[in-house]
Amino acid sequence: MKKIILIVCTLVFLISLTACGTKFDGSRTGNDSEFIMEYSVLNTTDAQDLTIEAGDTISAKIVVDKGSLSIKIQKDGEKPIYESNGISTSNEFDVEIDESGTYTVEVTGKKAKGSVSFIVQSN
Repeated sequence: MKKIILIVCTLVFLISLTACGTKFDGSRTGNDSEFIMEYSVLNTTDAQDLTIEAGDTISAKIVVDKGSLSIKIQKDGEKPIYESNGISTSNEFDVEIDESGTYTVEVTGKKAKGSVSFIVQSN
């Protein structure tokens, strides 16, 4: 009987350890004009390059069901045009683009569950 209990406890422990290493569980879509992720686990950083013209807008929708996110939008390694850390509430916002170029949208999750959407709106 003790042997069975020991085996069961060991199996439960091993299964719980494998869940600790999950970095991403969800779906991701990205191209030159959008970056969309839905996830039940986000414990990593993901990024997408968007090609944007001056006068265009990035429409962002952030849903945080659990954990927190950090978001950064920047052009070619320049100073970020948008940056926010420790996001723990859902939000929607627009970022207007003054200069044409390739912009990188970077999302980092810490024990996060939810979704993000960044879509280029041409003007």
